[in-house]
Amino acid sequence: MVSKRYPTSIEVARLAGVSQSAVSRTFTPGASVSARTRDKVLAAAETLGFRPSLIPKIMLTDRSGLVALVVGGLENAFYARVVQILSSRLREAGNQILLVPVDSDYTLDAVAARLTQYRVDAIVSALAVLSPDAAETLSASRIPVVSFNTPVTAARVGSVSSDNVLGGRQAAALLHATGLRHPAFIAGPADSPASTERLSGFRHGLREAGLPAPRVAGAAYTYEGGAEAATRLYAEGPVDGLFCANDLCALGTMDALRRAGRRIPEDVRVIGYDDIPAAAWGGYDLTSFDQDVPALVEAALAMIARMSIDDAADGERVLIPPRLMERGSTRV
Repeated sequence: MVSKRYPTSIEVARLAGVSQSAVSRTFTPGASVSARTRDKVLAAAETLGFRPSLIPKIMLTDRSGLVALVVGGLENAFYARVVQILSSRLREAGNQILLVPVDSDYTLDAVAARLTQYRVDAIVSALAVLSPDAAETLSASRIPVVSFNTPVTAARVGSVSSDNVLGGRQAAALLHATGLRHPAFIAGPADSPASTERLSGFRHGLREAGLPAPRVAGAAYTYEGGAEAATRLYAEGPVDGLFCANDLCALGTMDALRRAGRRIPEDVRVIGYDDIPAAAWGGYDLTSFDQDVPALVEAALAMIARMSIDDAADGERVLIPPRLMERGSTRV
């Protein structure tokens, strides 16, 4: 015979010599129960190792206190920082975290339907919602959803993003100031909204400066992807300024250039995005854009609070200006 894993409130009531409702009131904040009864119930619960289940509370209030935190691509230190700060703030607010790992490092679409099966109070993710269909699937769940770096919103589905277009324009202005003549951009996956917006801003900034449009090489959001893309760009023609869609690509780019005998920044200036810790390491000293993760998280939590109160609230998109962190990779 398989023994029960957990003692029940009925067993606590029996041992304490009280009713089951008295046990329930003892573990309900603010409920009416005498001090003598409370002491008897707590003593019996301690003896049996009883802990009240959240399930009855969830069924009664339709609130679980759980927030689903969807993560992917944790090899990228940017996502790890988002998880760290967001988890800390959610715990401070009295929530528990349900960590949902996914294979993608930039899109939430593939798991949208699965997420709606969880009894959670909200869903937060650094991954993007790419399609209106995925946004509508999430919206129909009536669960507040906030994703980072995504242009798609719907009812109860909002977005908090770095101002990627602004970052791209600032990258163009900085490279122009260093005497740039042959710009290039190492992009992320073709359907990544963040990469697309950063390239758009970069192109716009180059036009404003009277510079040619950048040559573009696509890459995965990885060190290896950046190294391979940089090698392809240099095989096709001269480049003296590279803006990379994220820091991992930029680090791979820098090492590939150095292996090819290029000096940074004398021959090539390199800019990344995310300002991961490795960007400031002496071996890279990479100019990058800090997305201001604490500001992204606070905006996400404020959006969740608003959508939790107003069930019919439309999603919105909040843009957080990035901070340019200028380092040695662009100082000529």
